[in-house]
Amino acid sequence: MADKNVHKGHRQRMRNLYLNEGIDNFNHHQALELLLFYAFPQRDTNPIAHKLIDQFGSISAVFDAPIVQLKRFGLTDNTIALLKLIPDFSRIYNMDRTDYNSKRIEISELCEYFRPKFIGRTNEVLYLLLMDGKYKELYCGIVSKGSINTTDVPITKIIENAVYYNAEYVAIAHNHPDGIALPSQADIKTTKTIYDTLKLMNKRLVDHIIVCDDDQISLAQSKYYGRGIFFNDSD
Repeated sequence: MADKNVHKGHRQRMRNLYLNEGIDNFNHHQALELLLFYAFPQRDTNPIAHKLIDQFGSISAVFDAPIVQLKRFGLTDNTIALLKLIPDFSRIYNMDRTDYNSKRIEISELCEYFRPKFIGRTNEVLYLLLMDGKYKELYCGIVSKGSINTTDVPITKIIENAVYYNAEYVAIAHNHPDGIALPSQADIKTTKTIYDTLKLMNKRLVDHIIVCDDDQISLAQSKYYGRGIFFNDSD
């Protein structure tokens, strides 16, 4: 009889533990088990949480797993949507907390500015940031989406937006979802082209940030890719 009641009240205990003490006392499979309560109202979610983490290697990998692979575990669209909402809401949350509208953006802190925008992104995207003469944000948004390892840089679209918003300073950022935060030769060449084109219009590209997970690099601040090449032109 005791065995039959061993799980009685388990969900409520886990919810109470979370509400009273937060998520820090949960290991990853317990955290995922708790989340899955809201996809499986009756089912014991501990086994599926273990299977998912065992299969993909970590809780973040579960959230980032392709939909087709998640469906192989018998997960419904409702459950998959719940899992996919976590990194997306994390990105929205972090972007909202660090909203720079009407604030002066410190050029030296552009890595911190851009990093939250790539949370949970498994494909390459290119962000464009436009600023006025006081380094206040005029526009920030995605201007290109690519595959897992490439994105076409729409130079014309960048220029058109810079003109439309009457921006004086411009910064771009893209991610390397499946690599390292180092620029390719194509990255450097494209950056130089954008820099030179904007310069002809009396606008300045102040940086190109590359993000990979928790790592990032500023081409303007890197002695290999920025200094002495074009970002610090004196004329």
